[in-house]
Amino acid sequence: MSEEIDGGVETTAPIWPVFGDLMSVLLGAFVLILVGVIGVQLELSTKLEQEVKQRQVETQRRKTLEQALAGPLAAGRVTLVNGRIGISGNVLFALNSDQLQPEGRELLKSLAGPLTAYLHARDEILMVSGFTDDRQVREANRRFADNWELSAQRALTVTRALIDDGVPAASVFAAAFGSQQPVGSNADDQGRAKNRRVEIAPVPGPANAAGKARE
Repeated sequence: MSEEIDGGVETTAPIWPVFGDLMSVLLGAFVLILVGVIGVQLELSTKLEQEVKQRQVETQRRKTLEQALAGPLAAGRVTLVNGRIGISGNVLFALNSDQLQPEGRELLKSLAGPLTAYLHARDEILMVSGFTDDRQVREANRRFADNWELSAQRALTVTRALIDDGVPAASVFAAAFGSQQPVGSNADDQGRAKNRRVEIAPVPGPANAAGKARE
């Protein structure tokens, strides 16, 4: 009778080996996930460290540029608003002229080095913009047809001076605004003097601008 009972019982496979295999799989998956998380953290840490160093370098460049501007700013020869360097036309040029005065030439020479350092490793270029007041060019001055041409020639003169002093030619260009975009009133001499100016401002480089256009 016992033999018949024993013969009718099915033999079951031990569960422990299966459990051990499952634990091995889970442990392997955990190790892979852990390795992945550590890898991501290391990558993020490296990127963060690089960004911190880059910011420190850029901060130092800005400080160098600000130091170069400190004297002219204190003397009222230039302004610095939202990263745009404004240089009084009276400092750079005589009235209705596009020829640099000695004071203006020395000022541009002092700015060329810091501006070049500021642009280094940045996808930016310098826009040199010429502006005038609203008074028309004197009839006796036949070199310029109007304020547009005068502002264009002044911007070109400053651009060429910066290039001569070391700013890469590919990193600077000239623009003319004539009497448009005044910063002061053209109703008095003081306001008109403010409007006769040249501005130097960093703008996105061609590659950066093309990337934004595609977005």
